[in-house]
Amino acid sequence: MNEPVSLESAREERERRIAELESRLARRRVGVRPLAATLAIAVALVLLGMVRRDVAYFFSSGDPLTLGAEGDYRLEALASNRYAQVHGLPTSRGAYERDSSGLFVLVGLRESPFVVRRRALPGEDWVPGRPPPPPDATPFAIRGRLLSEEEAPRYREALAMLRGMGEVQPRAGRLWLLVEGERPAEDWGLVLVALGLLAFIALNGVLLFKGLIRRRAA
Repeated sequence: MNEPVSLESAREERERRIAELESRLARRRVGVRPLAATLAIAVALVLLGMVRRDVAYFFSSGDPLTLGAEGDYRLEALASNRYAQVHGLPTSRGAYERDSSGLFVLVGLRESPFVVRRRALPGEDWVPGRPPPPPDATPFAIRGRLLSEEEAPRYREALAMLRGMGEVQPRAGRLWLLVEGERPAEDWGLVLVALGLLAFIALNGVLLFKGLIRRRAA
């Protein structure tokens, strides 16, 4: 007569322990998920901040900002992170760099605050470890992405070297770098990365909200 009662009690005890274990696991999940989501959002925001100026340039105007020519530069029109064009006389010396896409020269425009980064021309063959040849002396016009000196940290040493040569004239203590060929609305890969980061932030925002709701309910 006591057997059914014993089995019922054991079953109830087992169910109670299972419910208690599930409750503990739920409380642990509530404690971890909001923290993980918050950290993920913070990391994604930092990465998004690192590409924000590149994304802004992608959506900027494709009409070049005209900065004039030698003797008649429009320095009042200077604006960083814009597509621009300029004409000038190259300085007698430049800085060379080589990357996976080829050889490039950073050369100043005389009596101006402009430094141009362009592909090396025939005759501008530089061998690392040897003195670089003088840049081609032919006046030229060029279009590209205009950056203020502080927004081009990659070229800080080259700009400092060209400043020390005395052939360029900083404006308000600042040089301006024109990177040849970089046009707005070209780097779609960058936009996809930014959209991916925004989607990641949104997803983790939802997880954070749900985690906080669960924690409050618990």
